[in-house]
Amino acid sequence: MCSVGTFTGGFAKIEGVNRTDRRQRGPIGTDNQRTFIVTMTAIIIGIATVDQASKAAVLHFLGDGQPLKLIGDWFRFRLLFNPGAAFSLGENATWLFTCIQLIFVVGIAWYAPKIRDGWTAVALAMIAGGALGNLIDRLFREPAFFVGHVVDFISVGDFAVFNVADSAITCGVAVFFVAILLESKREAQSLQRNEDEVIGNA
Repeated sequence: MCSVGTFTGGFAKIEGVNRTDRRQRGPIGTDNQRTFIVTMTAIIIGIATVDQASKAAVLHFLGDGQPLKLIGDWFRFRLLFNPGAAFSLGENATWLFTCIQLIFVVGIAWYAPKIRDGWTAVALAMIAGGALGNLIDRLFREPAFFVGHVVDFISVGDFAVFNVADSAITCGVAVFFVAILLESKREAQSLQRNEDEVIGNA
């Protein structure tokens, strides 16, 4: 799991570059700020919808507890109710993870208008979509409101059982770090160009 400090440092670096370079980059690639908001909203809702639809299907077809083997015992669908975080971590702190995910989703909604980088927008939308998918479980599934258990069903080898939302969060974190690396590279190139211009004008 990534530390809060890591994400804070990443946000600071990207925000710093955003102040000096307002051009929107990455997969969105447009100067229309509304497009960022619409695209992020679509990604968030899309991931949460697919996540909830997949969970509903699993509850319907695998409600008897029998796993569905797709590639032997290596890859299968197996219904599991998880009170903890992604990949069954922290099973005794359901309420805490509910609070964290709720704060994160609200935080992304607040921060979205400030984003100027396409990769960052996509990454945060993927993470928020996954967080929203699992948050819906925690709020509305048994055993009670705010402490509901998350439906997990994707089982790969001896790895922990997870779901579509967990996958989106993991991929979003990976894209976020790619965004940091790309911004660092652009910043270094920009500094080098400025130095070259200073030398050329000397």
